[in-house]
Amino acid sequence: MATVLITGGSGMIGSALAKALIDKHHDVIILSRKASNNNGAASKISHATWNVNKQHIDEQAIKDADFIVHLAGTNIAQGRWTDKRKQEIVDSRVKTGELLVKALRETPNKVKAVISASAIGWYGPDPVLPNPKPFVESDPADNTFLGSTSQKWEAAIKPVVALGKRLVTFRIGIVLSREGGAYAEFHKPLQFGLASILGSGKQIISWIHIDDLVRLFINAVENESLNGVYNAVAPNPVSNGHLIKQMAKVKGGFSIAVPVPAFVLKAMLGEMSIEVLKSATVSSVKVQDTGFFFSFPTIEQALENLNKKAP
Repeated sequence: MATVLITGGSGMIGSALAKALIDKHHDVIILSRKASNNNGAASKISHATWNVNKQHIDEQAIKDADFIVHLAGTNIAQGRWTDKRKQEIVDSRVKTGELLVKALRETPNKVKAVISASAIGWYGPDPVLPNPKPFVESDPADNTFLGSTSQKWEAAIKPVVALGKRLVTFRIGIVLSREGGAYAEFHKPLQFGLASILGSGKQIISWIHIDDLVRLFINAVENESLNGVYNAVAPNPVSNGHLIKQMAKVKGGFSIAVPVPAFVLKAMLGEMSIEVLKSATVSSVKVQDTGFFFSFPTIEQALENLNKKAP
């Protein structure tokens, strides 16, 4: 049994991860900006405070932790990317990472490993070629906003290696979960019989089921051989059109395919539309070579499972 400190523990991924860790008899500490007495799962979840702006973090939480899972970061999909919003997105990832490094450097601790989130926004768009070669972990960061942000994000936490900590970084794809994120957004029009296909619908989406993502994080905690950067994506990426049509099929009933033209998305989303319309085929080979098996390797299996879960 280990004590796992989670930043961003109240978010979609963090909440699912905390529950799964408790189910595996680990203790969980969630770092949040406000103190909470809402301990759950037979008091296996506790809360500690941190304040990035004041460079404060609960020292006892650092002392108690055996592992740190770093998920903190403002949701990139909430709101247009104004200059102010973009700075918030960067700061929420970089400054939190820097604070963790500072705390680990200055506070006596027994932390064995840090497992950090990143994003496949690191990679650029697929080359305009038939059957493009999937992006792998050694590929350079793209020069777009998300590429630059992911690079700064990973750089901020990397100094923990010099402190003798094992560092695992997951570049996470589009997470499919009933609790929020892309799946929930894609599902909304289907409730009215509309299957909204974005742009041409041909852009490739590299996705992962929330349960597999949680298992990846737990595997990184429990498996000392994991080290470095891994793409957290399922083995079989699909086009946006295929994803939406499969969601409609699994849901059942009558749905009309409604293309949402690129110019409409650009008007609605601004710069964020670049990512919505981007095709990014990302490889899962490296993490599979560690012996990890996906419970939901295909979009059909993932959607069937999500459709069975209660809303």
